[in-house]
Order: sequence, then C-alpha cells, then structure tokens
Amino acid sequence: MNILPPMMIVWHHCVQKHLGDAVDVVIFDCSGKLHAEEFPGARVQKFLNFYAATKSDEFLRHIAKHRRIGWICDDDVFPISGDMLPILQREFQVEKTASVSFKPRTWWHFDIDGTSAAPSGSYCIAFDRRIFVEEEGLSLAPMDGNPHPADVGRPPGRYDTADKANEILLRKGYRCAIVEREERERCVAAFSGMSGAVMLLSSFRRPEQVVSYYQSPEKKQWGGNVLYGTLASMLAICTIQECYEQLRGKRYPLPSLPSRKELEKIRHEHEPYLRSDQSFAWVDEQGDKLKQAL
Repeated sequence: MNILPPMMIVWHHCVQKHLGDAVDVVIFDCSGKLHAEEFPGARVQKFLNFYAATKSDEFLRHIAKHRRIGWICDDDVFPISGDMLPILQREFQVEKTASVSFKPRTWWHFDIDGTSAAPSGSYCIAFDRRIFVEEEGLSLAPMDGNPHPADVGRPPGRYDTADKANEILLRKGYRCAIVEREERERCVAAFSGMSGAVMLLSSFRRPEQVVSYYQSPEKKQWGGNVLYGTLASMLAICTIQECYEQLRGKRYPLPSLPSRKELEKIRHEHEPYLRSDQSFAWVDEQGDKLKQAL
C-alpha cells in the first residue's frame, strides 16, 4: 500500500529478487502515481488512501479470498531473503497457527491472564484466512481501551491496526507466531513512520523550506517525537532515492527533498538534543541492509 512511488519500485524489486513467482503480488496505489507496466507480475490496484486497517481488510476479505494465506507487508518493510517462504511454511504447519509475523511491536506486550505475549503488529504479517476471515470473522480495525502494559514509555491505551484481532486470537487459543529475532534480521530491512516525511515533502515546494522546518524550532523540541521521527524518515527517503537510482539510472523527482549532505548536517547538529532512547543509527543499519540486498 503505497504513497511514495520510488519506494514501491524498490520494494517490488526486492520481492521479485527474493520471493520470485512463489507469491502473487497485489499493490494498492494510494497516490494515483504508479504505472502498472513498471511492476511486471503484480496487480496494481488504484485505491483511496483509507486507514491501513481498511485496506488490509479489503485485501484479506476480497482480493485474497481464493488463497489460504494472505500476507500483508508494508512498503517500507523490504523482503531481503528467500528464507521467508520456508519459514512461513514451517510456522503454518504448527497446529492452530493463525498468523506469522516478521516484525512485531516491541514497546508493549499483552498480559493475558498472567501470560505475556508480544503483539504481532501489522507491518509484515501473514494470516491463515480460513481462521482469520472465514471461521472467526475478524477485522484489523483499531480501537480504544487497550489495558496492556508498556515496556517503554507510556502504556498504549489504544489497540493499533490488528492488535485487537491479535488479542482475540490469543484468548481463543490460537497461535500467533513471531519469527525469532535472528531470522527476522536476516529476512527484512525496515524503516518506519515514512508517511510523516512524505506529507512534509508534499507540503513544501523547495528543499530550503524543509531545511527551515528543522532549523526553526528551539533545540528542546528535538526531545519530542515529531522532529526526530520525520528527520529519520527523510534520511530513509534519501536511501530509497539512492536505491531507485541504482535500479533505474536516475533519481525520482522529489523537488522538495534536501540533499543527503544537508540532512546529515541537520542530524549531527541536533543529535545531542535527542532523548536517550532515540538514535538515527538504526536508519543507517537498515539502509545498509537494503542496499546490500538489491
């Protein structure tokens, strides 16, 4: 499900290279800017940019209705290993497995009758449709009233996409498998929170305006989430542009995106003002993994 065309080009390339024709690929074009001929072997479906849960439910209930497994993967989570397929096959062979996740949530956990379990997340997760849709009739819709405890920061208070369905499956005795960390690290390269940076790039016309956006606030504001999160995503978009250029021989036109040199300068100037739990290092690590996987 995509609003940044160069990212979809890179994602599709990774899927083709590492998963081949062992999967059927459906791409939701939520920007209206994708061209189907650029994605051979995939179905490109124009779709309004509703909430992720709405799009995911549509996929599981209708588009994938003739498949046992419906696999949802964010466009900023890049498959980088063919090992993903045998891992899925292995996990779904275990009795009562309803889902298999390659990218769980890590900052809070379920506490169900004294038993702790990690939330599967919705970033890269495969569902057994016979269980999820046909037998249990579940939805990935978010909702309020999440009572479970946090591992970092404040308790969630709200069920994000797929979280409530995850809890229902666990309470009914289904297995919601989470791939072991070592295998996850080998199988995916992932960014997060990309939509914030994409919206900024859409709001501004020139790189100088984006630079000013980051230079104007007081330094103490860098201890929050917005400036840090969107700059991390801007750096990730630079990596996407570099990957796109490697694949296509030219850069995708993003007129308001500053150069990497400018963004790195902003990064180094403001890193001292981040919270202790914030770092840009993970963007570099994931970017290196993605480039090596091309």
